Amino acid sequence: MFKRYLLLGAFFLPLVSHAQEIVNRDPEIERYVKAISADSMKASVEKLVSFGSRHTMSSVTDATKGIGAARRWTLSKFQSYAKNSGGRLTAELQSWTLKPDGRRIDKEHEIANVVATLKGTDPADDRVFVISAHIDSRAFDIMNRDIDSPGANDDASGVATALELARVMAQAKFPATLVFLIVSGEEQGLYGADYYAQQAVDKKWNLEAILNNDTMGSSAGSEMSVIDNTRLRVFSEGLPAYQTAEQAATIRSIGAENDGKTRQLARYMKEVGERYVENLEVVLIYRNDRFQRGGDHTPFVNRGFAAVRITEMNENFDHQHQDIHTEKGKEYGDLIKFMDFEYLRKNAGVNLAALANLAKAPQMPQEVKIEVKGSANYAKLNWKAPKSGKVKGYYVLMRETYQPFWQKKFFVTDTSITLPYSRDSYFFAVQSITEGGNESLPVIPLPTGR
Repeated sequence: MFKRYLLLGAFFLPLVSHAQEIVNRDPEIERYVKAISADSMKASVEKLVSFGSRHTMSSVTDATKGIGAARRWTLSKFQSYAKNSGGRLTAELQSWTLKPDGRRIDKEHEIANVVATLKGTDPADDRVFVISAHIDSRAFDIMNRDIDSPGANDDASGVATALELARVMAQAKFPATLVFLIVSGEEQGLYGADYYAQQAVDKKWNLEAILNNDTMGSSAGSEMSVIDNTRLRVFSEGLPAYQTAEQAATIRSIGAENDGKTRQLARYMKEVGERYVENLEVVLIYRNDRFQRGGDHTPFVNRGFAAVRITEMNENFDHQHQDIHTEKGKEYGDLIKFMDFEYLRKNAGVNLAALANLAKAPQMPQEVKIEVKGSANYAKLNWKAPKSGKVKGYYVLMRETYQPFWQKKFFVTDTSITLPYSRDSYFFAVQSITEGGNESLPVIPLPTGR
């Protein structure tokens, strides 16, 4: 017999357009989220804007102007936060040379990522969770490296978020490792993210989730004067581009086109983010990115990692990739005055809640299976315990096949369950959980017993 407990407030989750009502917050995570400061993030954006052009091809030697000065300042901020970490937070510049590409790189140029790593406390836990943003900026002419391109929202907002999370979380002790990744070269072709993603493959890092923050600090859209600081978009790809023909056949055979690793991460961000951040709905966009646009999550997605893009609800294109000027009484340019730092604070809270909950959770359950022989009126699932982490039990998630979010949640202490629901009519997944209720990412079961 399996053990089953119903979770009040979490067992039946109504599928409605507004934010889900989730209870049982982790006091530690709640404290970190409340510690996020809009003023602190504004100060970071102001400093980044002061470097003038942060174009990838701008000066790397000037002490006060250009991308080199911006990277060194960002590194110094991470290093200042490291002093409160007991030696677990370290920061470095990861430098290499870009070669001309005949497009947006017209000569050899030094490029660098700023990488801050908060080492996990469990030697047996090799998981790495990444928050990323890009430090480079641009004006209308993608090759103009001299004109001021403040990039306040695109993407000083993301850099400020990563810095703020490092400030707040430097003293935290999580089993898994967190990386605060500030990349260069996004506007010229995703070079910094591509370099780091390839390192992860070559060095066999266990990157379990990448949260890419890009253009997330303005609540005013450019069309019809839309102002909305209550919604945040999370983009996630569906069918992975890296899949083999055999993997694609398996996905189609079980109907899991909407349940890849990245889509599961997006759902996780919605549930956990709305749990801790009030008056904010996490809106899931079921595509990898906007039409004809790109972001630093894509090099990770293309290599098989779970990576999402986090972006404000309504982008304002008058203040994105524009030269600073006024035309017919309208101001153009990515300036601080057009940002909403209370909105940015809430968006940073979603990132922190998701990262902290993941880093505190056990590893995902292993070898999750669903039995497909015998009566189809039942769903029989079994799995193995995770490789590391202290496990209180497991959540078995369930939803109707046409629904976008999980509808029911069962708690079990065993590593198997039989549910009185047709395996053909529902999707299922399994999460590991801690004593405090921190959940791993869900794992979709594969069929067995055919």
